[in-house]
Amino acid sequence: MANVEHGGGPGEGFAGAPETARARLRALRVALWALAATLAVRQVAAVLGTPKAERLTDLETWVGPNGVLHMKGSLYDSTRFTGTPFGGLVLKPLTRAAEQTLGWGWTFGTLLLVVALGLVAAHALPPPVSRRTSLLAAPVAVSLLMLSLPVRNALYLGQTGIIPVLLVLLGCFTVRGERACGVLVGLAAALQPTVLLFTPLLWFTGRRRAAASTATTFAALTALAWAVMPHDSNRYWVHHLAGVGLGKGADDVANQSLHGALLRLGLAGPPEIALFLALGAAVAVVGLRRAVRYAHDGQLLLAVAVTGCVAVAVSPATWQHQVLWVLLALVGRAGRRAADRSVWPVAVVLVMTLPTRMMLPDMPVLAPLRDNLVLIAALAAATAVPFLSRTSPYYLSPLPTDHAAPVATRWKRVPLLASGRVLSRPNLLLELLLIRVGYSVYASVRLAVTDGSNALGRPAAERHGRQVLGIERFLNLDIERWVNHTTAQVPLLRDFFAFYYESFHFGVPLTILAVLYVRRPADFRWARSALGFATLLALVGFWLYPLAPPRLMPGLGIVDTVHGVQDFSQPDYGVLTALTNQYAAMPSLHFGWSLWCGIVVVILAPGRWMKALGLLHPLLTVSAIVATGNHWIVDAVGGAAVVGAGFGLTYLLQGPRVRRAAIRAGRTEAVATTGTGTGRTPD
Repeated sequence: MANVEHGGGPGEGFAGAPETARARLRALRVALWALAATLAVRQVAAVLGTPKAERLTDLETWVGPNGVLHMKGSLYDSTRFTGTPFGGLVLKPLTRAAEQTLGWGWTFGTLLLVVALGLVAAHALPPPVSRRTSLLAAPVAVSLLMLSLPVRNALYLGQTGIIPVLLVLLGCFTVRGERACGVLVGLAAALQPTVLLFTPLLWFTGRRRAAASTATTFAALTALAWAVMPHDSNRYWVHHLAGVGLGKGADDVANQSLHGALLRLGLAGPPEIALFLALGAAVAVVGLRRAVRYAHDGQLLLAVAVTGCVAVAVSPATWQHQVLWVLLALVGRAGRRAADRSVWPVAVVLVMTLPTRMMLPDMPVLAPLRDNLVLIAALAAATAVPFLSRTSPYYLSPLPTDHAAPVATRWKRVPLLASGRVLSRPNLLLELLLIRVGYSVYASVRLAVTDGSNALGRPAAERHGRQVLGIERFLNLDIERWVNHTTAQVPLLRDFFAFYYESFHFGVPLTILAVLYVRRPADFRWARSALGFATLLALVGFWLYPLAPPRLMPGLGIVDTVHGVQDFSQPDYGVLTALTNQYAAMPSLHFGWSLWCGIVVVILAPGRWMKALGLLHPLLTVSAIVATGNHWIVDAVGGAAVVGAGFGLTYLLQGPRVRRAAIRAGRTEAVATTGTGTGRTPD
């Protein structure tokens, strides 16, 4: 499992390429390295700019003036130190370093380790590797590592989880000789015992000397720690059963192992232990068999990643800084279709870089998934994801994606997106992930406008509300109070508009998207892009112009018919009051999304009655947002503007909507030319 051959240096193979292509590649590489450097500087600045009492807290707990490594008794008396006795032996010399020097040295040293890890991982990509990939892989790998939660936590809290991963990669892909490989892997196992799972991987891939060297090195270093620190070693290996019970409670959400998941599901005692051992053994057998198969296939980095994911799952306690193995698993290729090839790496990157609350809504029914999301990703990589073999015909050439005939760009400096006129249905999992993450970003930006507090945004929002009211009075559009009071006096209208306002905002757009996804995939992509652009433009409006809705304007006398009379110093918007920006009124996405629904239905619906219903939805929505006191008339105009701009940007970047006749004509031509189609897309 030593060096991976790339078949030539990164500079070869460009002799016949145009100079402009080489220049663009160099510029792209420089830009990616600049991005990686920017992320590194940002992470270091975030750590060193934090007050001393709040940064490198784990390191301070271990080696600080009052840390556990200064204690006279066992390191594990307080359960705050979770490393092995050998790890404590290695860290003890740091207790003599000055506090300021140690903080700077540890931070920059960790940063260098991350860069080294990215370089080694990029070099270890399974062949064949294109020259473009070999040039760009390193900065991309370093950037992803900088963004990942395990690395960010390691930098911020002062943890050692990066070191075992780097030692294993160095042993498998950099050093020469099996004995040197085994020494590095054994050293990693002495710091993190679950790394011993790499011993059978080495053994069954023909590197038996390396496997023996791993076991010997681990035993020797553990024995050394036992000789120097016998009391601590006894506490760790015997009393705590190789670290079990150290740190936080095993049922804490931070413990992303099978043991932690079973405890969170309510199991306990001998039944839980028996089930954990049985599941752990099954995962180890299946995962290691897969890892050996991928190693024999020449995908050595994937084999290492799968083994690391097995270690994540079967360890009694796997804290967040120990799950970096999951990120390495994105090198595996899964999916025969080109459209499916990006699902696995995108899912891994999202899981490893975003908090779980952004991946799944905060709903009790989804808690088992949300609390174990990293574990699920590790289990999927270890046992379930069907990574392609390099001998598969789809490894290098996946089934192509159907595209409509290209159209000429209208402005030479604004090229159309290459994927803008795709005909085939997109991957549902990827769409759901991106929709969920996009909505989380949308909600976060809305809340960030007021620094997370509605009180902080109130003065500017009310000032802008008076400006809007003045404009409407000048244009004789100030009908909000009359409509609101008229509706409030008619219980049937009041209840109807309150229900419509609360129930149809999300339901109708999601229904339309679902129908288009199933029946009209090409139109789904077009409509989804327009909605996404409109929502992004609306975020700009929320950010630049926070606006109080009529129901929150003092002295106007508007009654919120949905949640009752408001206290203007403490607005009450139900359970969402503390979770959303109350002053994100301009533009109105309630009306904007309803107008999007109406336009899509009018364009695509086959029957006139359907088109009429499509037009009725934005009409009822604008009536509801005004009648309930939640928006001004001008807000609806803003919503219409961003929706129009969304459709315009879609047309500009992706070209005109693909007509059904053009889809049929293209398929007929393909069948006539080749005798077969490239895959049927439902009409």
